[in-house]
Amino acid sequence: MGNASPLAAQTRPPADYANVQLRDPAQEAQAAALMATLRCLVCQGQSIADSDADMAGDMRALVRRRVAAGESAEEVRDWLIARYGDYVTYDPPVSAVTLPLWLTPLVLLAIGLWIARASFRRRRGHE
Repeated sequence: MGNASPLAAQTRPPADYANVQLRDPAQEAQAAALMATLRCLVCQGQSIADSDADMAGDMRALVRRRVAAGESAEEVRDWLIARYGDYVTYDPPVSAVTLPLWLTPLVLLAIGLWIARASFRRRRGHE
């Protein structure tokens, strides 16, 4: 068995375009806007634009390569969703699988309003 440390196994050169902007400012703006809407699958709380994870760098490079090749941001986004699932985006489409994500905040808000209303009614009754 080798004596390689886990850190040594994780260090590799970043992918082309991971940290290098595209020469065309319009394409770079398109790629940057898209990267801000895509979730890092390793960090989960950060976009691929903000994450230092190797996978986020690979995804930034992939986005820039595809935009440079002439694909629209929507085409790149659709490809990434097809490959990684709806979780890769901060704005998943409404479907049977994601419906609880969309409805839970509304249900919690309604419950909170109901509790607040009941609490105010009780206070008014005791005065």
